[in-house]
Amino acid sequence: MRSIPLILAALVLGGCSRPVFHSKWARQKAPSTYTVRFETSKGLFDVQVNRLWSPKAADRFYQLVKHHYFDSALFYRVVPNFVAQFGSADSVRMHKWSRYKIPDEDAVHSNIKGAISFARSGKETRGTDLYINLKDNLRLDTLLVEGVKGYPAFGDVVRGMDVVSALYSGYGNKTMELYDTLYKNPVLFHKTFPQLDVVRKAYLVKN
Repeated sequence: MRSIPLILAALVLGGCSRPVFHSKWARQKAPSTYTVRFETSKGLFDVQVNRLWSPKAADRFYQLVKHHYFDSALFYRVVPNFVAQFGSADSVRMHKWSRYKIPDEDAVHSNIKGAISFARSGKETRGTDLYINLKDNLRLDTLLVEGVKGYPAFGDVVRGMDVVSALYSGYGNKTMELYDTLYKNPVLFHKTFPQLDVVRKAYLVKN
Protein backbone atom coordinates (compact mmCIF):
# COMPACT_ATOMS: atom_id res chain seq x y z
CA MET A 1 0.00 0.00 0.00
CA ARG A 2 1.46 3.37 -1.04
CA SER A 3 -1.20 5.72 0.28
CA ILE A 4 0.01 6.55 3.79
CA PRO A 5 3.53 5.24 4.05
CA LEU A 6 6.18 7.05 2.07
CA ILE A 7 6.09 10.65 3.18
CA LEU A 8 9.16 12.28 1.79
CA ALA A 9 10.01 15.47 0.00
CA ALA A 10 11.71 18.76 -0.14
CA LEU A 11 14.08 21.15 -1.60
CA VAL A 12 17.62 19.87 -1.22
CA LEU A 13 19.55 21.92 1.28
CA GLY A 14 22.38 23.54 -0.62
CA GLY A 15 25.35 25.51 0.56
CA CYS A 16 24.65 24.71 4.18
CA SER A 17 27.59 24.94 6.56
CA ARG A 18 25.99 23.35 9.62
CA PRO A 19 26.74 19.66 10.39
CA VAL A 20 24.62 17.15 8.50
CA PHE A 21 24.23 14.75 11.41
CA HIS A 22 25.66 13.69 14.77
CA SER A 23 24.61 10.40 16.36
CA LYS A 24 24.09 12.14 19.72
CA TRP A 25 21.20 14.09 18.16
CA ALA A 26 19.18 10.86 17.86
CA ARG A 27 19.41 10.34 21.63
CA GLN A 28 17.93 13.68 22.67
CA LYS A 29 14.70 13.47 24.67
CA ALA A 30 11.82 15.83 24.05
CA PRO A 31 9.95 17.76 26.77
CA SER A 32 6.54 16.44 27.82
CA THR A 33 4.90 19.03 25.57
CA TYR A 34 6.35 21.40 23.00
CA THR A 35 5.28 23.49 20.02
CA VAL A 36 6.79 23.65 16.55
CA ARG A 37 6.13 26.54 14.18
CA PHE A 38 6.17 25.99 10.43
CA GLU A 39 6.74 28.95 8.15
CA THR A 40 5.48 27.88 4.74
CA SER A 41 4.82 29.33 1.32
CA LYS A 42 1.14 29.51 2.32
CA GLY A 43 1.62 31.00 5.80
CA LEU A 44 2.25 29.91 9.39
CA PHE A 45 0.95 26.96 11.34
CA ASP A 46 1.83 25.55 14.76
CA VAL A 47 1.96 21.92 15.89
CA GLN A 48 1.70 21.10 19.59
CA VAL A 49 3.18 17.77 20.63
CA ASN A 50 2.19 15.63 23.60
CA ARG A 51 4.96 13.14 24.35
CA LEU A 52 2.61 10.80 26.22
CA TRP A 53 0.81 9.95 22.97
CA SER A 54 3.86 8.48 21.25
CA PRO A 55 7.10 9.10 23.16
CA LYS A 56 9.52 7.77 20.56
CA ALA A 57 7.85 9.71 17.74
CA ALA A 58 7.75 12.89 19.83
CA ASP A 59 11.46 12.54 20.55
CA ARG A 60 12.36 12.05 16.89
CA PHE A 61 10.23 14.98 15.73
CA TYR A 62 11.90 17.16 18.37
CA GLN A 63 15.35 16.03 17.22
CA LEU A 64 14.61 16.65 13.56
CA VAL A 65 13.14 20.11 14.13
CA LYS A 66 15.90 21.15 16.52
CA HIS A 67 18.50 20.31 13.89
CA HIS A 68 16.67 21.99 10.98
CA TYR A 69 15.78 18.84 9.10
CA PHE A 70 12.53 20.26 7.71
CA ASP A 71 13.87 23.61 6.57
CA SER A 72 13.10 23.79 2.81
CA ALA A 73 11.01 20.59 2.93
CA LEU A 74 8.39 20.18 0.24
CA PHE A 75 4.75 19.23 0.81
CA TYR A 76 5.28 16.72 -1.92
CA ARG A 77 1.98 14.83 -1.67
CA VAL A 78 -1.22 16.61 -0.72
CA VAL A 79 -4.39 14.62 -1.30
CA PRO A 80 -7.66 16.53 -0.79
CA ASN A 81 -9.70 15.28 2.17
CA PHE A 82 -6.92 12.92 3.18
CA VAL A 83 -3.39 14.01 4.14
CA ALA A 84 -0.60 16.50 3.50
CA GLN A 85 2.78 14.76 3.46
CA PHE A 86 6.25 16.22 3.75
CA GLY A 87 9.86 15.35 4.53
CA SER A 88 13.27 16.04 3.03
CA ALA A 89 14.71 15.08 -0.33
CA ASP A 90 18.23 15.36 1.06
CA SER A 91 19.03 11.66 0.77
CA VAL A 92 22.31 11.93 2.69
CA ARG A 93 20.63 13.39 5.77
CA MET A 94 17.64 11.08 5.45
CA HIS A 95 19.76 7.92 5.39
CA LYS A 96 21.83 9.04 8.36
CA TRP A 97 18.72 9.65 10.46
CA SER A 98 17.01 6.48 9.24
CA ARG A 99 19.78 4.34 10.69
CA TYR A 100 18.34 5.21 14.11
CA LYS A 101 15.02 3.41 13.98
CA ILE A 102 11.94 4.47 15.94
CA PRO A 103 10.42 1.49 17.79
CA ASP A 104 6.79 0.85 16.92
CA GLU A 105 4.18 2.18 19.36
CA ASP A 106 0.43 1.80 19.81
CA ALA A 107 -1.86 4.49 18.43
CA VAL A 108 -3.08 6.36 21.53
CA HIS A 109 -4.12 9.68 20.01
CA SER A 110 -6.45 9.34 17.05
CA ASN A 111 -5.81 10.48 13.47
CA ILE A 112 -8.33 13.30 13.67
CA LYS A 113 -8.21 16.37 11.45
CA GLY A 114 -5.02 18.27 12.22
CA ALA A 115 -3.24 15.35 13.91
CA ILE A 116 0.34 14.68 12.81
CA SER A 117 2.06 11.31 12.53
CA PHE A 118 5.06 9.65 10.94
CA ALA A 119 4.57 7.71 7.75
CA ARG A 120 5.67 4.10 7.75
CA SER A 121 5.56 0.99 5.57
CA GLY A 122 6.15 -1.83 8.05
CA LYS A 123 7.99 -2.74 11.23
CA GLU A 124 10.11 0.08 12.66
CA THR A 125 9.97 2.15 9.45
CA ARG A 126 8.94 5.45 11.00
CA GLY A 127 11.88 7.68 10.28
CA THR A 128 11.80 11.23 8.95
CA ASP A 129 8.62 11.60 6.90
CA LEU A 130 5.35 12.99 8.23
CA TYR A 131 1.74 13.57 7.34
CA ILE A 132 -0.96 15.87 8.67
CA ASN A 133 -4.55 14.66 8.52
CA LEU A 134 -6.77 16.94 6.42
CA LYS A 135 -9.90 15.28 7.84
CA ASP A 136 -10.72 12.68 10.47
CA ASN A 137 -8.95 9.51 9.24
CA LEU A 138 -9.87 7.20 12.09
CA ARG A 139 -9.20 4.06 10.05
CA LEU A 140 -5.49 4.92 10.26
CA ASP A 141 -5.62 4.23 14.00
CA THR A 142 -6.02 0.51 13.32
CA LEU A 143 -4.90 0.03 9.72
CA LEU A 144 -2.62 -3.00 9.43
CA VAL A 145 0.39 -2.54 7.12
CA GLU A 146 3.07 -5.24 6.83
CA GLY A 147 2.08 -6.64 10.22
CA VAL A 148 2.13 -3.33 12.08
CA LYS A 149 -1.12 -1.84 13.35
CA GLY A 150 -2.02 1.83 13.27
CA TYR A 151 -0.28 5.15 12.72
CA PRO A 152 0.38 6.78 16.13
CA ALA A 153 -0.37 10.50 16.05
CA PHE A 154 1.80 12.48 18.46
CA GLY A 155 0.55 16.05 18.08
CA ASP A 156 -2.06 18.40 16.62
CA VAL A 157 -2.10 21.54 14.52
CA VAL A 158 -3.27 24.11 17.07
CA ARG A 159 -2.91 27.20 14.92
CA GLY A 160 -3.18 27.72 11.18
CA MET A 161 -5.13 24.64 10.11
CA ASP A 162 -6.58 26.86 7.38
CA VAL A 163 -3.01 27.21 6.06
CA VAL A 164 -2.53 23.43 6.03
CA SER A 165 -5.88 22.97 4.28
CA ALA A 166 -4.84 25.51 1.64
CA LEU A 167 -1.63 23.69 0.63
CA TYR A 168 -1.59 23.02 -3.09
CA SER A 169 -3.35 19.71 -3.74
CA GLY A 170 -3.85 19.82 -7.51
CA TYR A 171 -1.40 16.99 -8.17
CA GLY A 172 -2.92 14.60 -5.63
CA ASN A 173 -1.27 11.18 -5.92
CA LYS A 174 0.37 11.96 -9.26
CA THR A 175 3.56 13.00 -7.51
CA MET A 176 4.01 9.42 -6.31
CA GLU A 177 4.48 8.28 -9.90
CA LEU A 178 7.83 10.10 -9.81
CA TYR A 179 8.57 9.27 -6.20
CA ASP A 180 12.10 8.00 -6.89
CA THR A 181 12.86 11.14 -8.89
CA LEU A 182 12.47 13.17 -5.73
CA TYR A 183 15.80 11.71 -4.58
CA LYS A 184 17.56 10.92 -7.82
CA ASN A 185 16.77 14.17 -9.63
CA PRO A 186 15.03 16.67 -7.30
CA VAL A 187 15.42 19.47 -9.83
CA LEU A 188 13.35 17.48 -12.34
CA PHE A 189 10.79 16.68 -9.64
CA HIS A 190 10.32 20.34 -8.80
CA LYS A 191 10.21 21.28 -12.47
CA THR A 192 7.49 18.67 -13.05
CA PHE A 193 5.44 19.77 -10.03
CA PRO A 194 6.21 23.49 -9.69
CA GLN A 195 3.15 24.48 -7.66
CA LEU A 196 3.86 22.36 -4.59
CA ASP A 197 4.19 24.32 -1.37
CA VAL A 198 7.30 24.36 0.76
CA VAL A 199 8.32 24.59 4.43
CA ARG A 200 10.60 27.58 4.53
CA LYS A 201 11.52 27.04 8.16
CA ALA A 202 10.44 24.86 11.11
CA TYR A 203 11.54 25.62 14.65
CA LEU A 204 10.67 25.19 18.32
CA VAL A 205 8.69 27.92 20.05
CA LYS A 206 7.90 28.44 23.73
CA ASN A 207 4.57 27.03 24.90
